[in-house]
Amino acid sequence: MKMVGKLVGRFRVCACLTQAQLASQAKVQPETIASIEQGRRPLLPDLARRLDELLDTKKALETAVENMPEVDLIPAWAERYMDLEREALALSWFENQVLPGLLQTENYARAVFRTDVPALSEGEIEERVAARMNRMDILHQTEPPTASFIISEAVLRDRLGGDTVYMEMLRHVRECTEIPGVTIQIMPLGRSTHAGLSGPFILLETPEHQRLAYTETQRGSQLISASGDVSILERKYAMLRTQALNIEETRALLDQLLGE
Repeated sequence: MKMVGKLVGRFRVCACLTQAQLASQAKVQPETIASIEQGRRPLLPDLARRLDELLDTKKALETAVENMPEVDLIPAWAERYMDLEREALALSWFENQVLPGLLQTENYARAVFRTDVPALSEGEIEERVAARMNRMDILHQTEPPTASFIISEAVLRDRLGGDTVYMEMLRHVRECTEIPGVTIQIMPLGRSTHAGLSGPFILLETPEHQRLAYTETQRGSQLISASGDVSILERKYAMLRTQALNIEETRALLDQLLGE
């Protein structure tokens, strides 16, 4: 990613353009070009093709992106994703093991990190909790993303951290159902059909209207930009929305779990 970023920077300078000028011509944010040149953000295929045309680089950037080594296509955990999450226009999140990060309370997040194997030190746990809490303002910023969450009922029945943490988590999720622009649906237990059996995933739309997907495994993560692969996950999510409880049913279930 750093090498591709350096190429973008070199080609831009040779074309006598500033980052802001290139961003304007490519119809992206200046921060996007800056992040790519610094190797902090992957250059996605459609933007690579656009930059090749603007910079007259004879498909050099497109070829570089197509031949990125696998280690760079699967960045370390969620660092790249979190940059994109903060700027996203829309987020669609399916989770069947743990509450989505943007909906977690501080105590719930701490309980999640305490379950890691091998065990984390207290310092590592607190660092990760702080990093997660820093993301919480995304749903409350001036122009928040349109956010949709589908959560397995099993996630809401696990009592990570004990009864006090559990009830606090339930109340928080119930409150989040009232946030404008946020939709939360619960996938009930006991279904005979389920479109998400292959595991959790996140869909997002960038300010440049690029559609991406993100998945995590036990030992890595993957940012998916290929349109065909993203389309498959979008279709899965559309089916999941029809299989999950609707908004009113979800609130009713949360109220039932809260004993209200």
